[in-house]
Amino acid sequence: MAEVLLSTAEKTYILHGVDEDFRTDGRNRRTYRPIELETEVVIHANGSARLRLANTDILVGVKTEIDTPFPERPNEGKIEFFVDCSANATPAFEGRGGEDLATEISASLARAYMSSQVFNLSPLIITPGVHCWKLYVDILILECGGNLFDAVSLAVKAALHNTRVPKVENEGKDGDEEMLVLSQNYNDCTHLDVSNTPVLITLCKIGDNCVVDPTAEEEACSVASVVIAVTESGLVTSVFKTGEGSLSPQTFRDALIEGKDIGYNLNNTLKNALLREAEKGNEGGVYEPYGFLK
Repeated sequence: MAEVLLSTAEKTYILHGVDEDFRTDGRNRRTYRPIELETEVVIHANGSARLRLANTDILVGVKTEIDTPFPERPNEGKIEFFVDCSANATPAFEGRGGEDLATEISASLARAYMSSQVFNLSPLIITPGVHCWKLYVDILILECGGNLFDAVSLAVKAALHNTRVPKVENEGKDGDEEMLVLSQNYNDCTHLDVSNTPVLITLCKIGDNCVVDPTAEEEACSVASVVIAVTESGLVTSVFKTGEGSLSPQTFRDALIEGKDIGYNLNNTLKNALLREAEKGNEGGVYEPYGFLK
């Protein structure tokens, strides 16, 4: 995470504020900062989204490529996540400082999307066992202002929702090779079903309480966080802990209950925002970014 240096007095001030359910920016423990979302921001990508969560700025692009299915999964396509931490995001990312964090975020997304009940890869198959679509999800962290896991997962889900997969016609074989022809019509495509894909909810333990959407300063006051992947229906697909500290069994149970509830609400808020944006696009008007809170 971004390195923030705080004095003992500053940490004490933040800790007491969390205890009183009144954080330094005026939020309570369950409230998110304002979120701005924009899709179709990268022209040459099949899908893209840019999300800004206060001072955290994330850009996601999705590219499609024809590949070969895994032998053990001949009827499924592929998806891979790549994270790049820009050196301009925070001084801590200079040189190779962001590599470990990038690996951790990409691994957390891979775990969250692992189950076919979460993200069905079957529609990405072209010829069973021979050809499939592979999705490359490239994530660029432009600015780091805390709560990267949540911001990245929201941006990824929005970009996948926006992704167009070109239609392919199989025109027989030329020798041993199959002749695949991609449609040249931009609108002749299929969209991905992201109704069950999860978002990540970070609950950051500060003192005896957990807060959602921690700022960089709040993360500096915490020794442990729980990150929960929650779907639109409230299903928890993965849970993992970050930080060197520990959590009591009761704190962990409370975090799971709270994270599941917040994840359910956040998923549905994102869904409504994406539907509103799609309606604006269908009207052919000029798109203006908008934000949603909570």
